[in-house]
Order: sequence, then structure tokens, then C-alpha cells
Amino acid sequence: MINLRKHFPIFALKREQPLIYFDNAATTQKPQSVIDVVSRFYSFSNASINRGLYDLGEKATESYEFVRFKTARFLNAVSSSEVIFTRGTTDGINTVVYSWGEHNIKEGDEIVVSQLEHHSNFVPWQQLAKRKKAVFKIIPVDREGVLDLSSLDDLITEKTKIVAVAHTSNALGLYNDIKTIIFAAKKVGARICIDGAQAAPFEALDVQSLGCDFYAFSGHKMLAPTGVGVLYIARSVQKECIPHITGGGMVHEVKDEDTTFLPAPTCFEAGTPPIAEVIGFGAALDFLSRNDMQEIKKHCIGLTQRTIKGLQKFKKITILGPIEHLKESSHLVSFVVDGMHAHDVATYLDRYGICVRAGHHCAQPLAHRLGYESSIRVSFYLYNTQEEVDYFLKVLKQLVV
Repeated sequence: MINLRKHFPIFALKREQPLIYFDNAATTQKPQSVIDVVSRFYSFSNASINRGLYDLGEKATESYEFVRFKTARFLNAVSSSEVIFTRGTTDGINTVVYSWGEHNIKEGDEIVVSQLEHHSNFVPWQQLAKRKKAVFKIIPVDREGVLDLSSLDDLITEKTKIVAVAHTSNALGLYNDIKTIIFAAKKVGARICIDGAQAAPFEALDVQSLGCDFYAFSGHKMLAPTGVGVLYIARSVQKECIPHITGGGMVHEVKDEDTTFLPAPTCFEAGTPPIAEVIGFGAALDFLSRNDMQEIKKHCIGLTQRTIKGLQKFKKITILGPIEHLKESSHLVSFVVDGMHAHDVATYLDRYGICVRAGHHCAQPLAHRLGYESSIRVSFYLYNTQEEVDYFLKVLKQLVV
């Protein structure tokens, strides 16, 4: 893995303590190229898109739509019309719930999620089930947090209309067997919604190969600005969706008695979109395209392996999840310290410039199942180093040994 830290100005700032940023599953730092693109847009190219019949507006529209094209290529989508820009994963999943779910879920229908979902892919479906008097089913996890698919045929039935599952767990870092789940859903004609927030930063995605209907992820977890995300809606499913946010930009014609909407993707992007953020997301895709995604993933897995090896030496620490699986594919490690609250551990580490996440990580059903209230999560990205892991372990040793 080549040295990529030089591209991130936040690491060049002189501090009393070194900055060890291990909270990448929450958000990533931004390379100078992304910062520069956003700054240049506001400094020299700022204009609204789509209807500005002047050079500045047309160039802004071209830049915005070119990112849509690049995103479709990143996803291996059939068409750029399948790419909807959102505010993030949560916004994307809620778009599916309100644009598709509200019009396709009826009383007695089944909605299937998993027990390890981020709240963003759990709560919206749970609340939809309550509103529609639908049956809310949960794929359980075993004692290590791995999805138990042994009863999948009983959970996904002819009454199942949607299956919503994470590509990768944000709390444990486990990759789920989504191909098996997608196959089971397709067998009964159910739609599939994938939360890709933790997978998109590491994967060469192929939505056609996956065969999913919806795929949502956030830009800020993969070097882009906050406030921008992507929702893939397969062209074959778009006819089943009705825009839930209406207003400017997404209409074809408005009359006193009725309104007609533009086709996708425009009909799902009402109002002024996050133009600068989308353009910044395009720069992030460019940065990632200059580096092999598999090498990025391999680098982070190596840091995970080094972290696990170090943590296993501490008797007071329990690593969450199946360790051998984590060593094979995870970009993060979650653990608990006997007799210490996770918040206290995180506060201690912060004194040494080490940034980690502490809490239930918006995955309380999983935490309840595994029997912990909160954990410490250490998550990696392409600019982290082995030396940082060693420093983290050295500091942690002072606390727990």
C-alpha cells in the first residue's frame, strides 16, 4: 500500500498529540483533491443546475450529471438513470420506504430485516410495518453475531414483499451472505434493499451481478463531503416507486387539478440538490479509482489482523464477533473491556489523540442479542498505518493491564 497520508491535510497539522483517526466507519477524512474541487466550485463555478440557460449554470449541470455517470460506472449499473443522489444512506433507505414501501406494502404482507442492521435499515421498515399492519420479521444472529440463515425459507415466504439487509455490519464488520438472501428473496418475488454504507468504501460493486433492487450508501464514508449519498434503484423497479418529496425541479407539468413528474432520476431529486457535495463525491470517486479497491481492502484487513493479535493479549478485553471471520474480511474491530464503560475507554484514548467510536453503534437489537450495552469500535481506512495500531495498543495497555 503506497503512502496516501500525504494527500490528507488533516494529518499534516502539528498537534501536541499525534492524530490517530480510527473512526472511519462513522466518517472518513477528505483528501486535498476533494477539498479543492468543492472550493473551486464555490469560488468560480457556483450556480444552480438544470434550468440555468447561461454558461455558468450549464457547466454546473454538466459537472453534476457527469458524477452521476461516474457513479453508475462505479456501481456497474445499466444506466445512469438508476443513480439517485440523496443526503446519505439513511435518506436513501427512507426514500425506498416512502416511495416504494408506502404504495406496495399492504396489511398482512411481510417485511424481513436482520437483527444486526443499523437503525437506519431497521427502524424505517419497522415503522412502515406498524403503519401498514404488515408482519415484521427478523433474521436472527447466532451468539457470535453471524446471521443465522438456517431458517431462511421459513422467514422469506410467498407473503414477503421486501427484504432489507446490510452488505456489511457497521457494528461488527462482518460481511453478510447477501447472495444467499437475495436468491431466497427473488425466489418468492420479493424486492431487495441493501444497506451498502460499510461496503461501498471497499468494494468494486456490481449491482447487476448482485441482482438487488435498491442499494444505498453514503459519500462521507468514502472520502466525499457530508450531505451526499447514493440510492441505486433498478430501472425495472422504478415504475413501482412514487416520489415522496415533491416540489421544484422534479415536475414535468403542474396544472390546477394535477401534476405530472419527470422520469427518474430527476423525479426523486426535488429541490436544489447538494451540488457542491455531489461534485466533491465525484472527486472522491476519482481518488479511489486511482487506487485498487482490493488493495485498500487488503490493507485494512491487515490492520484488523494486527489489532486483533494485540487485543488478544489483554485478558480484560473481549472481541465481538467471530475472530477468524474478522481476520479474513473486516475493516473494523469492536470490543468490550471488563469493568469499564466504553465511553470511559474512548475518553481515555482521546487524551492520547486516538479517535475511536464508543456506544451501541446504532445497532441496539444486535447489542441486546450479544449481551452488551456499548462497545469500542476501531475502524480503518486507506491512510491508517501499522505504526498507529501499535501506538493504540501501547496506550490501551496502560489502561487495561
